[in-house]
Amino acid sequence: MMLDRIARVALATCADFPDLEEPERLVLDPLRDRGIEPVPAVWDDPAVDWSSFDLVVLRGTWDYAERLEEFMAWIRRADAVTTVLNPPDVVSWNTDKRYLAELAEHDVRIVPTTFLAAHDAPMLPTSGEYVVKPTVSAGSRDTARYLAGRDDAVARAHAERLLAAGREVMIQPYVDTVDDHGETALLYLNGRFSHAIRKGPLLESGAAPTTELFAQETIDPRTPSASDRTVADAVTAFLTDRFGTLLYARVDLLEGPDGPMVLEVELTEPSLFIQSDDAAPARLADAISGRLG
Repeated sequence: MMLDRIARVALATCADFPDLEEPERLVLDPLRDRGIEPVPAVWDDPAVDWSSFDLVVLRGTWDYAERLEEFMAWIRRADAVTTVLNPPDVVSWNTDKRYLAELAEHDVRIVPTTFLAAHDAPMLPTSGEYVVKPTVSAGSRDTARYLAGRDDAVARAHAERLLAAGREVMIQPYVDTVDDHGETALLYLNGRFSHAIRKGPLLESGAAPTTELFAQETIDPRTPSASDRTVADAVTAFLTDRFGTLLYARVDLLEGPDGPMVLEVELTEPSLFIQSDDAAPARLADAISGRLG
């Protein structure tokens, strides 16, 4: 879609990546080709006039997790003077992984998850390996993998530390198919499937909770299976019914004993891995351009 004037689109990022991460920059030229001026803009920079943009697209706001209340207040202020995508109600829902319980209520198969709130005693699995992490986090920060029996004291201390800090906790079994099969992430743009990737395993058994925002990820293109598509398409249909068509969505799956299970649904500022598909930058630019008509 070519516009009859130059539209300005802010690609919201954080101070650690003021010019966007390198893969995200692949969309800049396709946007310019469509008559759009893309402007990386740090979300908490008080000098930015958000009303000067036709659209704000969340792309690299990675520091939101520790500042969620401030981040949501900014999104609502920006959305009052322009349009933010994905919208504030979507971001509010998606930044707390308790949304997984809602997906399960709508017959979406998820990785089994126990949620803990303040004053809850951590109930740890009695066998196998499991993962402890906060319900609000970005990347893999404050996440760790434990073995039942061997690591319970450390895992309990991890969960209690998060709870004492006012953060809610989630506990999931470690799905060991990720060690070989990896994790499958399916990317949707304006409600349509775009491409998929494989992510290799990240968590080392018994290691301390991660402190880095990003662990080293092995990313490769992947053709999703028919069952992957069935689950991810069902998630996308649920999201469309609940929120309308979203600019972007990423559905992360693990292979369970009865087929794919949803690990996470990323709607806030997900890596879209457009570097893994030659046509993906143009598809993302078309999706953004289509919101400016």
